[in-house]
Amino acid sequence: MPVAVACAIFLTATDRRRLKKVAWGHKSEYRRRVRAQIVLHAARGRSNAHIVRETGLHLDAVRRWRRRFAEQGLAGLRDRQRSGRPSSFTPLQAVEVKALACRLPAESGVPLSRWSCPELAREAVTRGIVTFLSASTVRRWLKADALKPWQHHSWIFITAPDFRPRTQRVLDLYARIFEGTAMGDDEYVISADEKTSVQARCRCHPTLAPGRARAMRVNRTYRRGGALAYLAAYDVHQAKAFGRCEETTGIVPFMALVTQVMSQEPYATAKRVFWIVDNGSFHRGKKAADRLTAAFPNAVMVHTPGHASWLNQVEI
Repeated sequence: MPVAVACAIFLTATDRRRLKKVAWGHKSEYRRRVRAQIVLHAARGRSNAHIVRETGLHLDAVRRWRRRFAEQGLAGLRDRQRSGRPSSFTPLQAVEVKALACRLPAESGVPLSRWSCPELAREAVTRGIVTFLSASTVRRWLKADALKPWQHHSWIFITAPDFRPRTQRVLDLYARIFEGTAMGDDEYVISADEKTSVQARCRCHPTLAPGRARAMRVNRTYRRGGALAYLAAYDVHQAKAFGRCEETTGIVPFMALVTQVMSQEPYATAKRVFWIVDNGSFHRGKKAADRLTAAFPNAVMVHTPGHASWLNQVEI
């Protein structure tokens, strides 16, 4: 029986350079590296048996890649298109699961705040969309359309009609400007706020379901319960912090904090001390501002816009 002659391999300078880069590159896939090494050995005139001894590969593998390169060049070293295993799910089933992920769990009667892949898989089976579905399959389907229903972004809906001018006033104070005039060295800006140890979150606006390349969005605000409160004041430009604990929040605890700060120098003899506060019930409106000025004539109360207490430096 005649012995099959190995295919002769001849390389151009460009092909040799590309094959060497793949064969010895640290980031090359193992299968591509092995195929490139087979071709480089063959280009040196070595037999298939010699290449087997050098690489430890099976003889059939060496023959295959040597022949493919001889017939097709570098393109012959790529994997051929394969049909693969038939899909277990129809495109319609995949789309229905994605549509389910883009709806809020509450719309489906599921007691969840947001979907996870295992929960979506269980819900799809419960609804009869599929007979069986794994969380990894759901994750792969959602990844194809950049859907991430387990993530969410929060937003705060601004309700104050005079948000811009009131915000500008607060930001000007941070820049040591008041009513268009630079503040003097004997003028100070104090940010004050109160925090309870428990802040229960509530939703004021409907949650927005996730969409393509968009996480679920949740609006929240706080309803405070009766808990030990911490009151703090922060000198914005001097980086000084003052604090005290109280049984509850209210007018008396807040004024106690004001007295603690205003009885000290340099605030006691300052020309003006601006107190930036939010719209809490015990320092809201003109009545609270008048109360502060009556107790300390050099104190000026400045309110942040409604639902924008995050402008207050002490809260940050």
